Amino acid sequence: MTGVLALGIFVAAYFFIATEKINKVKVTLIAAGLMAVFSLIPGAEVFFSEHAGIDWNVIFLLFGMMVIVGIIKQTGLFDYLAIWAAKKSKGRPYRLMVMLMVITAVASPFLDNVTTIMLVAPVTVVVCDRLRIPAQPYLIAEILASNIGGAATLIGDPPNIIIGSRAGLTFNDFLVHMAPIVIVVFILFTLFTKVLFRKSFEYHPERVEAVMALNERRAITDPVLLRRCLIVLGLVVVAFSLHSVLHIDPSIVALVGAGVMLLVSRSDTSEVLREVEWPTLVFFMALFVMVSGLIHTGVIGAIGTWAVDTFGGDYFAAATALLFGSGVFGAFFDNIPYVATTAPIVEGLVAQAPDPATGQALWWAFALGADFGGNGTAVAASANVVAIGIAARSGHRISFWQFTKYGIVVTALSLVIAWVYVWLRYFM
Repeated sequence: MTGVLALGIFVAAYFFIATEKINKVKVTLIAAGLMAVFSLIPGAEVFFSEHAGIDWNVIFLLFGMMVIVGIIKQTGLFDYLAIWAAKKSKGRPYRLMVMLMVITAVASPFLDNVTTIMLVAPVTVVVCDRLRIPAQPYLIAEILASNIGGAATLIGDPPNIIIGSRAGLTFNDFLVHMAPIVIVVFILFTLFTKVLFRKSFEYHPERVEAVMALNERRAITDPVLLRRCLIVLGLVVVAFSLHSVLHIDPSIVALVGAGVMLLVSRSDTSEVLREVEWPTLVFFMALFVMVSGLIHTGVIGAIGTWAVDTFGGDYFAAATALLFGSGVFGAFFDNIPYVATTAPIVEGLVAQAPDPATGQALWWAFALGADFGGNGTAVAASANVVAIGIAARSGHRISFWQFTKYGIVVTALSLVIAWVYVWLRYFM
């Protein structure tokens, strides 16, 4: 009975998020409150368990990077990069989109897709404002590219960190098994965007001419502060990439980086904190509480038990179910809490595998489904929520369905290509 009630609250909340009849932050806070009122969450444990409650690693990673980006914004770097990108692409819409997508996809495996989006999205908004074209298609394309690119490494997408920790997989393991299919999917996605966003490519020669006449160097308002910020950002990036060596959580790296950035910049703390996307952070916390209700009442566990019973002996069927199931569930539950709760179920399936290679194939199918499923809806991954928050704040609002109508198509194609890859590489 409690499972039915928890599922009912979650589905109702998702309906209001999808239809946007009520602000999504209000919806998730009310739903989280109802979970607590009806004792559907594990009491105070919801604040202390990353597997059954709020994942503070994600919250503090986002907070730290928001502070860092807020300080860098003061230097004029984003204006500089926007003018540079517009001039390099000569204002050609498709060329500009491809350039921004490539930058995003190449950076995401090493910075993680959330951090990359936080750095690239403000540049995109500025360049689109300069060219006076809608920023939404470019932001959506970048989000999709970040989730695809981030799947390539252990630190590129938060779900990969959870899977790597649970399965004992290294950075090189992810690079060898995930990077090849990520490259293929990204190349096909880049070609597909010409069709997917064909109605959004606006070219205005007179506007481009005005931008081409600008001197990007003049956009840098504080060169001394910029040098300091880039040194700190560089150290943060190095610490992210050495995650498996240093054994320091990315959230700690981001918080320390934010503190050092505040120190060296001598910025007004209250002014910087105004740049933080507080609604986005609150939304994530409430969403984690909602998902904890499904875990605590046994809804997720029941699904896992069914999966083990159904696919116990057929491992290709199990890999197929994990791939497509993770793509679907990851799209609706947010792939971070989804992976955290489903990983033990996958571990149970892997333990029954006849050999290590087959067991590992299940982990890769799970990772591909969860990562690519992050493109499914507007709330499927952290990068999506963060970018949409940045877009709304800058006056380029992206609705749930505006993103999802593109995301669903890209997710479906990505999952089919990934399924063929899993079959050819591990089961043929």
